Amino acid sequence: MTKYIPSPRDWVREQVELYEASGGKEGTTLRETGLPVIIVTNTGNKTGAVRKTPLMRAVDGSNYILIASTGGAPKHPVWYYNLRANPAVKIQDESDIYDMTVREIVNSNERKRLWDIAVAAYPPYEEYQEKTDRVIPVFLAEPS
Repeated sequence: MTKYIPSPRDWVREQVELYEASGGKEGTTLRETGLPVIIVTNTGNKTGAVRKTPLMRAVDGSNYILIASTGGAPKHPVWYYNLRANPAVKIQDESDIYDMTVREIVNSNERKRLWDIAVAAYPPYEEYQEKTDRVIPVFLAEPS
């Protein structure tokens, strides 16, 4: 059994714990926004440990769109590097858990289409992109 290392950020750790402890009945929205989140379980690229990240729920059919925004910070989130190194993830969407494989979307047409879906689900992504010089990465998680 691989060790789970909770996030050092209190709100992330607490949301993951509430989400999982309730079987996906509580903690399913981003704090005061009321917008739905999923939990992405991934493998640390340096530690090999299990990591869990709440991300905004943006879907394209049976696939999930994962946006590495970090609120428009100048650097990619740590989980971006985890997904690049280890594309096998589990996604919990309320009480449902799926084994999925992620790939970074670099094709401009596909990326724009998925980005637009993600912005419709969570409009602040547009502001986050305006705040940073980096191109915010887009991943697509597809059933394994």
